[in-house]
Amino acid sequence: MVFYFTTNVVSPPVTLFMGLDKYENEDLIKWGWPEHVWFHVDKLSSAHVYLELKPNETLEDIPEAVIQDACQLVKANSIQGNKTNDLDIVYTMWSNLKKTKSMEVGQVAFRSEKAVKKVRVAKRINEIVNRLNKTKVERKVDLQALREERDRKEREERKEGLRKQKEQEKEMEKEKMQQAELRSYSTLMKSENMTTNRDDGNDSDEFM
Repeated sequence: MVFYFTTNVVSPPVTLFMGLDKYENEDLIKWGWPEHVWFHVDKLSSAHVYLELKPNETLEDIPEAVIQDACQLVKANSIQGNKTNDLDIVYTMWSNLKKTKSMEVGQVAFRSEKAVKKVRVAKRINEIVNRLNKTKVERKVDLQALREERDRKEREERKEGLRKQKEQEKEMEKEKMQQAELRSYSTLMKSENMTTNRDDGNDSDEFM
């Protein structure tokens, strides 16, 4: 089961989502997308909250208001973190999460600490938490199927992109050849390259 929340602090609104429990979090880790951003309370147990970036967006492109909403949602869904002021929330791209067999269910590490951002949250802001909870939708989803569908679309888009690139290259090559032919024709038509049926220096029509 996955819980979805809508944050309308930006237009168009953005969706945040998290798993029901640590086992659902494990599936979210396993079947996450390269476009997903992962939020978690630093050094404490909490929900794993995700945000999906738009194409070509990076962590630096996330609006501050959206980051604040995600951080408040993470804090509110942490038993210890919800009662703690001045705590840190970390966030990073899903692709930076590292999972090994020795780790407990729902536990992760990072491939690169440098790729992890940290936000200090002073306290719980009930206005934000209540606003997000009003948009909460619970859905039973097949995370593996969603990831496979996402990958299929990406392959099709890449294939279409390569097809268009080849067509452009063929058109450019065709135009290049046409330009070369025009230059060659222009050269042949120059007066110094043209021949005449008159004898050099001889205007006589008689044959000897």
